[in-house]
Amino acid sequence: MPNPTAAILVIGDEILSGRTQDTNSHYLAAELTRHGIDLREMRVVADVEDDIVTAIRALSDRYDHVFTSGGIGPTHDDITADAVGRAFGAAVDVRDDARALLQAHYDRQGTELNAARLRMARVPADATLIDNPISAAPGFTIGNVHVMAGVPAVFRAMVASVLPRITGGTPLLSQSLRIDRGEGDIAGPLADLAARYPGLSFGSYPFLQNGIYGATVVVRGTDGPAIDAAIDELAALFPDERT
Repeated sequence: MPNPTAAILVIGDEILSGRTQDTNSHYLAAELTRHGIDLREMRVVADVEDDIVTAIRALSDRYDHVFTSGGIGPTHDDITADAVGRAFGAAVDVRDDARALLQAHYDRQGTELNAARLRMARVPADATLIDNPISAAPGFTIGNVHVMAGVPAVFRAMVASVLPRITGGTPLLSQSLRIDRGEGDIAGPLADLAARYPGLSFGSYPFLQNGIYGATVVVRGTDGPAIDAAIDELAALFPDERT
C-alpha cells in the first residue's frame, strides 16, 4: 500500500519578499519522511485571502494531508484562519476552548489578553486544536488541513503535536554516492540502473568543487535491501569514486 501524501503551504508576504527565510518546509520534509508520509508539493502564497483559499482547496483535493505555516498570529494580516474556514465553508470565531488556553497563558505571565491576542483564539467551529506548548496559541486541524504557526520553534512544537495523530506509512530510506565525473558521463549508466530498479528513485545532483565537476547520486525508496543493491551496482560502475 502506498504511503500517504502531503503538501505544505507557506503563507506570508515576508517569505515572498525575501525578508524571512522559510525553514519550516525543510524541517517538515524531514519529519514526514521519518513518519512515512510522502511530501509531494510545496507552495508559497502571499497574505491574500483569495489566493490562500484557492491553494487550500487545490491541495486538499489532491493530497491526503496539507500542512500550512504562518498567518495565525495577532495582527491584521494574520488571515489564515479565515481563509481556511472559507475554504471549508466553516464559520470562524473565538472558541471558548482556545480562549481558555490563551487566558491561562497570559494570566501566568501577568499580561492582558487584549483584542489583538484574542484573535489567536479564532478557530473554525468544527476544527480540532493543535497543542502549542511554547506560546499557548493553538493551531488547528480541519478536514485534512493542519494549520500551524510560522515561527519556527512554534511550528516544530505543533508538528510534534499533530504527527502522532496521523497514520503514516513506511519511512523513506536513502543512500548517496559521490561520483567525480560530469553528469554527461554518468547519465547513460544511471538511466540503465534506474530502469532495473523501478521501485526506487534516483536523483543526480551536480557540483563543482576545487575545479572538479561531479554529481552526488541519491537513491531513495522504502526497500532497504534494494537500495543497498543499487548503490553497490552504482559503485561497481564507477569503482574509483568515493561514497
